[in-house]
Amino acid sequence: MNKNLLTGLFLSITTLSFAQDEVTKYAESITPEDLKKHLVIIASDSLEGRDTGSPGQKKAAEYVSKYYKEYGLQPIAAGTNGAKSFLQKYSLYKRGWGDVYVKAGNKKYEFNKDFYVTGLLSVPEEITSDVISAGYGIEEASYSDYANLDVKDKTVVIFEGEPVDANGKYLLSGSTEKTKWSGSVSWQVKAKLAQEKGAKYVFIITEKTGEDLDKEIRQRAVMARRFSAPTLKPVQESPTNVAAFVVSADLAAKILNTSASKLTKSKTAIDQSGKPLSKGFTGKVALKAERISETIETENVAAFMEGTDKKDEVLVISAHLDHIGISANGEINNGADDDGSGTVSLLELAQAFSKAKAEGKGPRRSILFLNVTGEEKGLFGSEYYSENPLLPLKKTIADLNIDMIGRVDEAHKNDPKYVYLIGSDKLSSKLHAISEEANKKYVNFKLDYTFNDPKDPNRFYYRSDHYNFAKMGVPVIFYFTGVHEDYHKPGDDVEKILFDKQSQIVKLVFYTAWELVNRDERIEVDSHKE
Repeated sequence: MNKNLLTGLFLSITTLSFAQDEVTKYAESITPEDLKKHLVIIASDSLEGRDTGSPGQKKAAEYVSKYYKEYGLQPIAAGTNGAKSFLQKYSLYKRGWGDVYVKAGNKKYEFNKDFYVTGLLSVPEEITSDVISAGYGIEEASYSDYANLDVKDKTVVIFEGEPVDANGKYLLSGSTEKTKWSGSVSWQVKAKLAQEKGAKYVFIITEKTGEDLDKEIRQRAVMARRFSAPTLKPVQESPTNVAAFVVSADLAAKILNTSASKLTKSKTAIDQSGKPLSKGFTGKVALKAERISETIETENVAAFMEGTDKKDEVLVISAHLDHIGISANGEINNGADDDGSGTVSLLELAQAFSKAKAEGKGPRRSILFLNVTGEEKGLFGSEYYSENPLLPLKKTIADLNIDMIGRVDEAHKNDPKYVYLIGSDKLSSKLHAISEEANKKYVNFKLDYTFNDPKDPNRFYYRSDHYNFAKMGVPVIFYFTGVHEDYHKPGDDVEKILFDKQSQIVKLVFYTAWELVNRDERIEVDSHKE
């Protein structure tokens, strides 16, 4: 063989080997020990579960910012007095219930414990009202509970449903078929009618009792929290007072100065006679139903590493900084895996790339390390960034998103060397190929694409921060190891994190990122899979 050819081949192999050794050297700075060092702080009780906008979440933001600065990364968000900041600040807005209660018989009854409210009304200050019962609160040509009944400026108390006889036939239909006065939205019909008659407020006596009623109240409380979830834009709300307080027969009896048994008898009398009561019960009630506005001030953390000859293009590496905070019973949800694992992974990745840059091997393309907040509330931090990018999305080559990579799920309890990859092939076939090659060459984990299937019922592709990049046309990979028994529970603590496993996944992200920022050609968006 030609001597010059042999020499060239040797130099090529030596150069390739050196390049591989070089990237491996920087990847090896990602260690289980360093991941744990950071996570014992991020997932400590002192941060109180890092709820969005809470002091604990802000402490976490300060912590990662400190290390980004130490690693030589640059702040690029707008700060005060024209200075740059690591913090991209934004606000979330909430409307919800404030102080809500009912007073009757010298006793105060608790909202979402003794009763619930359906619909929307605003009673910002306590009022006292005369009360009168109005049977089922129905008015038809053949039957009216309001005949000869003056309810103007009063509170009416009415039974749920409509009259039905002992044979199960409904009075108004003459059959076993219900009418508009029964069912899930019948309260609206009754509340509107009462309002038209001049009534100020409506109390509906539910047919549920005991554990069934308790369960209904719990479910309604959960629904109320969902409806009062934060948004990125201020909430415009105009309560119409078409609402009802849903109460038990016992509470209704207290309001009407009678007994539950007498109320039941009056209901039975209507059912049996098919006629409204000639005289209603009366009483007084005091109530308050306050609607309040809340603004949550929070911030993404954005740390920038400028590239060299291709610095105008940028790779985003993301994870969410926040968690769900403190439970109603006072237990702290530390979120070591969700997403403390992703948060500390970004610190290790930033350190590895910083070491490379300090030795003259910095990335050709720029990198933005992005710790977002509001993920648990609705992916708000990444949505805010996607709508207010600090760097042009058209120049953003990909987002590598890390969310929960520190544990194993039930499907892999005997095989921890795996990671779920979601989204890698959705927009760019080259991104998928680079990821596969990086794993094959360096890590050799099982890449599980179960949740990448568009038919997967979990729909994880839409449930973490990468999605807000993907919907803007930016290729993504979501790194995930699945849900475990401590998901969104106080048991998600540091001692359960598998740091050896996590470090290998972080290295996979590093190797993938290294190729993305240093290759000659930017990856293309060449597919549009669901």
